[in-house]
Formats: sequence, structure tokens, C-alpha cells
Amino acid sequence: MTNTVRRFHIFPVILLLTLANCFTGCDRGGHPSKIDGPAPGFTVSDNIRTVHLHDYRGHIVLLNFWATWCAPCIAEIPSLEALHHKMPQITILAISVDDDATAYQQFLFQHQIDLITVRDPAQKANLLYGTVQFPETYVINRKGMIVRKFIGAQDWTSPDILDYLGKL
Repeated sequence: MTNTVRRFHIFPVILLLTLANCFTGCDRGGHPSKIDGPAPGFTVSDNIRTVHLHDYRGHIVLLNFWATWCAPCIAEIPSLEALHHKMPQITILAISVDDDATAYQQFLFQHQIDLITVRDPAQKANLLYGTVQFPETYVINRKGMIVRKFIGAQDWTSPDILDYLGKL
């Protein structure tokens, strides 16, 4: 078989695989299935803190899934902290998926993190939301409905985000 004939037969296979990948990719787009639906409830407890999402009903909640080994998460933390101080009316719940409790505690101490964070090494909470890549953040309104999803690290003090959160 000549090279031209082999390339001709391979092209449709590559095209089909590429199209299949486009249609079966994970849902990290702008319209995840949970938007406008109720936020899945959870309880996460580590040796220091227990967080029940239902305790924050009636509040605007920024639910952030992160880890200390995640470079974009680390880059995002200072702006989450700044938002925490700038808009105290918004509750930020930062759920870490770290396995290593010592590394997690050292990170919190070194970076003087004072927003609500809890370690969930079993990844029960993030899997309820379909989050497996970090960071991802969900905005939950006062009625417990997910109204927005942010994928990847954000500048939480940007005028656009502050304006959006201020309108909630």
C-alpha cells in the first residue's frame, strides 16, 4: 500500500476521533447542568472544623474547591482573601481536597488564611458538584440555588466580579 493511500484511510479515523472527543468532553463549559438548580447539600468535617452547607441558607455563598498542590488555586487564594475582607456579606467556603493534613495546615498558617476552609480528602463535596479539576467555584444564592460557576483561577477583586456579586 502506498503512503498516499494509507494517509487517505487514516484521515477519516482521525476526523472521527476528534469529533467524538468534542462531543464527549467533560462539562467544564459555561452552562453546567447544575446551574439554576439546587446546590447539593453536604457536610465536611476535618479535625478542626465541620461545615454543613445548609447552615448558610439565606446567605450568598461562594463555594470554592481547591488544593494546596494546585498552582492556579494558590494563585487565586490572595484575591479570595481580599474578597472575604472587602465583601464580608458573602460567605466564602473553601473546600480543600488535600490528602496531607500537615501540608494543608502549614499552607493555611503560612498564608494567614482566615476565610472558612475545611479539608475533604475523600472528595465527597466536590464530586457532588461534578468538580474534578481545580479550582472551581460555585455561586449559591440565598435560596440555595446555584446561579453561576467559575472555572479556573479568578481575580475575585476585579470590577466585573465585584459588580456581579454586589448585585446578588
